[in-house]
Amino acid sequence: MIIYPAEPHDVTKLLAFRQEAATWLRDLGSDQWSRPYPADKLLATIEAGAVFMLRDGHTTAATITLTADAEDGLWTEDELTEPSMFINKLTVAREYAGQNLGGRLVDWACDRACRAGAKWVRLDAWTTNEGLQQYYLGQGFAYVRTVREGFAPNGGPRVSGWLAQRAARPADHGFTDRTPAPARLPFAA
Repeated sequence: MIIYPAEPHDVTKLLAFRQEAATWLRDLGSDQWSRPYPADKLLATIEAGAVFMLRDGHTTAATITLTADAEDGLWTEDELTEPSMFINKLTVAREYAGQNLGGRLVDWACDRACRAGAKWVRLDAWTTNEGLQQYYLGQGFAYVRTVREGFAPNGGPRVSGWLAQRAARPADHGFTDRTPAPARLPFAA
């Protein structure tokens, strides 16, 4: 399988991915991702070079967003002085479930973040999705805290405030990486 940077024409596919995941999560009793994601915001993230797609031939098997931009109101000023990258929207197509693609994408993200000079890979998970939280703990993340106050960037209530981090380090993820080398982070040593 090969990791590529997402391109603007991938917006429709990525939105469909999110809808598939939202349906699956709803069937599990979670309201995660029940609100539609704005296509223009996704396009801006793609154009910033932060969205990546894992392809199996011509089929997209998974996607991950890895950015140096922290969501407002989640991390402390001291934490934000540490070079970090942030995982968002990790999604695996249901037909590829159970193959550890998510875990391998987390390894890929940690490897990429390390090459960018990051100390940490951080994420915020849905506050009420305990299964997802346990998944990330099983992937080597350490729980930091849960942020419940404040509003999400879309103006709604904060629903994704379970924070965790994992050391950025080299990893053998087993994918062919067709992404450009990551830019060095401003605070990287």
